[in-house]
Amino acid sequence: MTVTVRDLVPEVRADVEGFARVRHLALPFFLVTPDSLAYDLAHARPEAHYRPLVAEEDGEVIGTAQVGLVHDSPEPGLGYVNVYVHPGRTRRGAGSLLVHAAERHLADRGATKLFAWVLDEPGNLAFAERHGYRGSRSAHFLRLDLTGDLPPLQPLPPGVELRTGADFAADPRPLFELDSETMSDEPSDIAYEFTDYEAWLAETWYNPLFSPELTSVAVADGRPAAFSMARTDGGTRYGTVMTGTARAFRGRGLAKLAKNDSLHRARAAGFTEAFTGNDTGNGPMIAINKWFGYEICATEVRYVRELG
Repeated sequence: MTVTVRDLVPEVRADVEGFARVRHLALPFFLVTPDSLAYDLAHARPEAHYRPLVAEEDGEVIGTAQVGLVHDSPEPGLGYVNVYVHPGRTRRGAGSLLVHAAERHLADRGATKLFAWVLDEPGNLAFAERHGYRGSRSAHFLRLDLTGDLPPLQPLPPGVELRTGADFAADPRPLFELDSETMSDEPSDIAYEFTDYEAWLAETWYNPLFSPELTSVAVADGRPAAFSMARTDGGTRYGTVMTGTARAFRGRGLAKLAKNDSLHRARAAGFTEAFTGNDTGNGPMIAINKWFGYEICATEVRYVRELG
């Protein structure tokens, strides 16, 4: 039984389904579907040199890698390598083959520093360190059972109204501007510049996982002041990928208000699980999520490797 590594072929349904299956088994708290994978590849920016890889054994996809350059950072030469192997198919060499293929691809395209998210488990951390990566910051995955109780909906402060993302379908730019501002303040070891509206439309607004109907927006003084952006997998799983408040409106509880509204509407729509993620240094957001009843279900560590 020989393990081989090759490019994902998005037109081959077995490829995207195998990729999605491995990602779900290895990282069940992260929403991904075959359609979202194919969409991401079809709409990747050329300068990202995005290259999803699969490790295959006897015709079965047993490992995956998402590989590319961090094209929206002002710092040149940054790349990412996120490798996941089927939990029942480890110790076959798939992970190492994927890492080596990914590093060659990125080095050939000028990458000098690589970032990789690694689940905080002894075997995974040892694997990363054997391949020359060193630990950096970390982040939590959190899960909430939507079949249980939620905090009651709160009365709106004067001058504040709640809308959905769908209310901005004719002109999503105000949500782009809010997303850009809040994302730039997120704790990270990579600096990002979110200035390309057309790229945001392709990567976020039109992504098949994005749910404008379950995205809640708190509007104050006539502009979006806070929001909770939602994604769903088309089944029973719902996730918030960004919850934040514009700088001028912070300290008023508007992000909590928007997220609570989104959670209630997700439950009413039949979703049974809610997922989100937080940098471990983002104490305020972790506290808000624990107030809702989220529990930490896993932790990932960001690993970094400098290429010579």
